[in-house]
Amino acid sequence: MAHRSFPRFFVWLSLSLMALVAWPALGDGGTAPRAVPQSVAQITLSFAPIVRQTAPAVVNIYTRKVARRRTSPFAGDPFFERFFQDMFPGRAGSGRRIENSLGSGVIVQSGGIIVSNYHVIEGADEITVILQDRREFPAEVIFEDPKSDLAVLRVKGAVDLPTLEFRDSDTLEVGDLVLAIGNPFGVGQTVTSGIISGLSRSAGTADDGVFIQTDAAINPGNSGGALVDVAGRLVGINTAILSRSGGSNGIGFAVPANLVARVVEAAVAGQTQLTRPWFGYDGDEVDGELAAALGLPNPVGVHVDALYPGGPFAEAGVLLGDVIVEIDGLAVNAPRELDFRASTERLGETIGLTLWRDGAYLDLAVVLTAAEDSPPGDRRTLKRGQGLPGLTVTNINPAVLQETGLSVDSQGILVLQTQGPARRVGLRPGDLIRTVNGATVRDVAELAEHLNTAVGQTELGVERQGRQGVVRYRR
Repeated sequence: MAHRSFPRFFVWLSLSLMALVAWPALGDGGTAPRAVPQSVAQITLSFAPIVRQTAPAVVNIYTRKVARRRTSPFAGDPFFERFFQDMFPGRAGSGRRIENSLGSGVIVQSGGIIVSNYHVIEGADEITVILQDRREFPAEVIFEDPKSDLAVLRVKGAVDLPTLEFRDSDTLEVGDLVLAIGNPFGVGQTVTSGIISGLSRSAGTADDGVFIQTDAAINPGNSGGALVDVAGRLVGINTAILSRSGGSNGIGFAVPANLVARVVEAAVAGQTQLTRPWFGYDGDEVDGELAAALGLPNPVGVHVDALYPGGPFAEAGVLLGDVIVEIDGLAVNAPRELDFRASTERLGETIGLTLWRDGAYLDLAVVLTAAEDSPPGDRRTLKRGQGLPGLTVTNINPAVLQETGLSVDSQGILVLQTQGPARRVGLRPGDLIRTVNGATVRDVAELAEHLNTAVGQTELGVERQGRQGVVRYRR
């Protein structure tokens, strides 16, 4: 028995000494303010100082949306309304219902600038922000970026609000301690702890697809809340979880702070959207077989499969078959990582690329530019009497390629929407119309002319998901 109690004594003594080293002022009864933890030993005792520092800058967001619904066909008839009220709840004949939802947000500027998730405020008619001290403010959305699932709000009538400082999310490492702060299930502000479980993850919720993974518990209502480090700095905005039950399974995702900072910067500058740089390339991840064939020491980087003539990569000297291994000194292993890195930079800046070509590394410089809407997209919808009514098409240009994700070597006229006759003949959004009755069409105007003059049996040469086919119809 004496042998088993011996280690316990030293465990107790060690913890006591750690407490004295971490907070020597506790001898006054614990009333003196404690410092933010500065070591692992101190952090194991309490996160309270970090929470006190950061929690006031995390807010609850309540939204109200008026949604249309089916109107009861028995409206105004007391007899039928009585028996069918469960099928058509609410005021009979109103055709409207109120939808309420909740989420979280983070104050990033003391004048009332708050960042949250786009899906938290999407379609909201009214937004109310509630601070930790229970003050309530109406808010307006000043910026939306569905692609990254971020939105920026401004509260009205608030000054000198507490804020969180951004941390460079590129400095994060797997294993770093973090806290998630938000309002899960509407129970009130809640703090959970965990570590960085992974970096550059894809959660399948946004096109940018590069997230911080954490095992800090994130649940519905946490969306838009803060992921902070042990220094109280914002490292990400909590946005998604992987779960079959809807509750936390220890796999949560946050939008990295570097992208959040760019979105906030664009919003404050009065921009209406985040214009992302465009490189004009198609690429794939490098696997072991390809790495061996190229002589790469390890299967890393993005293999360049196609280039847009005159695009930024082509102009910088990138060639087909190159492998991009780094951008500004940071490793990239998938096209989405490369695109994410570009999204965190500003247009007009010059970035460095490190390539693998012909058995050696090569450095190039690329100027970040926006995708041009040139030649003009000339988007138009054909109407009755114009050959194929209900067909909406556009020319392919860099802006269209970036927006749709088409391969940079795509050719033809892109089908955007189909209605009426255009849908009935079998065309689908995403199709590329390349010929009409064997004649190549180079732009929307030429396509419209061919369709208008075609009579009888008409044959369209169409590319769909990389396969060539024919759509036939009789006019």
